[in-house]
Amino acid sequence: MTIGDAPPAPAAFRRAVESLRAAEVRPEIELEDLPAPQRLAPFSAAIGASVYREDEELAVGRLILLFDPEGQRGWEGQFRLVAYVRADMEPEITSDPLLGPVVWSWLTEALDSREAGYRAAGGTVTRAVSEGFGDKADEPVSTELELRASWSPAEEDLSGHVAAWCDLMCLAAGIPPLPPDVATMPRRREDPESTRP
Repeated sequence: MTIGDAPPAPAAFRRAVESLRAAEVRPEIELEDLPAPQRLAPFSAAIGASVYREDEELAVGRLILLFDPEGQRGWEGQFRLVAYVRADMEPEITSDPLLGPVVWSWLTEALDSREAGYRAAGGTVTRAVSEGFGDKADEPVSTELELRASWSPAEEDLSGHVAAWCDLMCLAAGIPPLPPDVATMPRRREDPESTRP
């Protein structure tokens, strides 16, 4: 190894990355590898997702895997998952004062239903209203929901966490959960650069 070379990724991190890619998701979801942030942890990987109904994109998200062999304060382990979900919503839904707790429960219930053990979870739910003015005055008012969350997975196999994150995105997009006996097939675009430490 020469000066400036990145250290090889530890086996535990490589196994966790493979489990991100092995997750089975609903046909409405398209996954792709994304470049991962480099300064949050010694090793990182990221995937993105879009939820479609026909050709209309209803929700988007990112899931970032962070790995630090030494752990970091607040992680309670070597791994941390950071999730982001954004979806358009009807104005009357985003004005509901219970929306934040309901959306947070979508995440925790999805993790529990996928038996994806976790600890040290935290996050925010944001509602945004966009109005057009001037040359954009004719554009309709749009409302969006954003969830930003992070948690520490209890195991290296992250496929259940990916599935739970995708379940959350479908709920945010207004797509009901699939019955438990329905099989899913992954849709994925690959980016080989995304697992670089």
